[in-house]
Amino acid sequence: MTTTEQTPAAPAGVPAPAGPTRRWQRRLLAALAGLLAAAVGLGVGQLVSGFIRPAAGPVVAVGDAVITMTPEPVKSFAIRTFGQNDKNALVIGTLILLALYSLLVGLVGLRSRRLGVLGVVLFGAVGVVAALTRPAGSAWDALPSVVGAVAAAVTLLALLRPLTPAAAPAEPTDDEAVMERLRGVLTSTDRKGAGLDRRRFFVLGGVALGVAAVTAGGGQLLRRRFDVADARGEIRLPTPSSPAPRLPQGADLSTQVDGLTPLFTPNRDFYRVDTAITVPQLRPAQYRLSLTGMFDAPHTYTLDDLFNRGDLIERDVTLTCVSNEVGGNLAGTARWLGVPLGAFLRENGVRSGSSQLICRSSDGMTIGTPTRAALETPDAMLAFGMNGEPLPVEHGFPVRMVVPGLYGYVSACKWLTQIEASTFDAFDAYWVQRGWAPQGPIKTAARIDTPAALRPVKAGRRAVAGVAWAQGRGISKVEVQVDGGEWQEAQLSPESEADIWRQWMLPVDLQRGMHRITVRATDGTGQLQTQDRVDPYPDGASGWHSLQVLVS
Repeated sequence: MTTTEQTPAAPAGVPAPAGPTRRWQRRLLAALAGLLAAAVGLGVGQLVSGFIRPAAGPVVAVGDAVITMTPEPVKSFAIRTFGQNDKNALVIGTLILLALYSLLVGLVGLRSRRLGVLGVVLFGAVGVVAALTRPAGSAWDALPSVVGAVAAAVTLLALLRPLTPAAAPAEPTDDEAVMERLRGVLTSTDRKGAGLDRRRFFVLGGVALGVAAVTAGGGQLLRRRFDVADARGEIRLPTPSSPAPRLPQGADLSTQVDGLTPLFTPNRDFYRVDTAITVPQLRPAQYRLSLTGMFDAPHTYTLDDLFNRGDLIERDVTLTCVSNEVGGNLAGTARWLGVPLGAFLRENGVRSGSSQLICRSSDGMTIGTPTRAALETPDAMLAFGMNGEPLPVEHGFPVRMVVPGLYGYVSACKWLTQIEASTFDAFDAYWVQRGWAPQGPIKTAARIDTPAALRPVKAGRRAVAGVAWAQGRGISKVEVQVDGGEWQEAQLSPESEADIWRQWMLPVDLQRGMHRITVRATDGTGQLQTQDRVDPYPDGASGWHSLQVLVS
């Protein structure tokens, strides 16, 4: 005869031990509690930032800090991989990391409320530090992170309460124990596990989700009051006293060749590379440009002061980002309108000892421009017009710097609010602090636009075409090589200004199979583009652009 081993009864008044299934239920719900708490915290932070300024939001503040601390090779990889969507990728990555962190906080909070709240406070502290250490940050910028952290901590505690077993009461008598257990069974809100009130959890979770959605949406609506699109739309650009030179007939070869980059880049397609997660919004009526440092007559200008000058110029200029890879598309051409920079600096008495202009953006970004280039480059300007309209907000509205012949990181400060005449010895601008060269003259480059790499094309005679640039020097010749054969000189678009790129085109007979096409350019001084292949860091990429074409 065998005996059945009996499981000892739990002490009277103490909930039965949770089985493996119930333990996992609690953990999953606790992780969800952490995620919902984070959502509430971000939503509340978004709402509060709507009263202060968009850049004060916790995700933006942390994202800006991440951009600042990210090593240059990682930044280059992000630009190379995501292009102009690098900031979107950063925000998404930050949210994913926050989600994973919040899941962990929820699990920790199930075991220890103090550690859970500490985890929330820690992330809030990161947001506070990030907000306060931004170049243009203020004490008010820390408020969204503080209030958001408090809201997240309260939400976490509220959501964890239904997942927690009740504390054991004093041990009752045998009869009382039986009656207590019977009452517990009859009145339990969740009969699958003592102390696990799932119904209450999901009710509170739904409330938390609603709060997160309402506060985030409210914050987004409040941010609209900072938008300057309407004010920009009311601006009427002044007429330049020196308009852009008239382009020669047939200047744009893209009307003849499919796939060739247009001579002028539409504003909506113009490349954008900067560190601003949220685009600065500067109201024209409140705009001020201050000159400080080594000037004989430091002065502050309004936008009307700049518009009403009698020496405004209009010029066609190609801009290039130093992060542009060989064959990359981080270059564009526009017709710019603004104040001639050299004359502007001289009338304010920039001193001869100044070697660097420290240009400051409204968001605290610093760009160091060589003073000599600013003074001696004829088409350098303080630009407020782009392709016949006021600067787009994402491209520096209301005023930016444009200095042809220099990469943007040393010449194209957007949302410009201050110019300090200084020296290179006295100050390292943002990018120089991160190892980029103090001065960045643009290197000669040529790019193949069509045919595209590894995209099948039909055999026969077709145009190989692209663009080449060497701002300040111009392009005198472009040559194309197919499968290592003789170099053939391409047809160039009619010559206009040295600061604008030139299109090129060469008809080539392509037979079936795989072909390698290479292009090189010669600048206006007769200097052939170097074949040496180098990465963009620290002073711009170089090398001949080459690609494989599949002909069927």
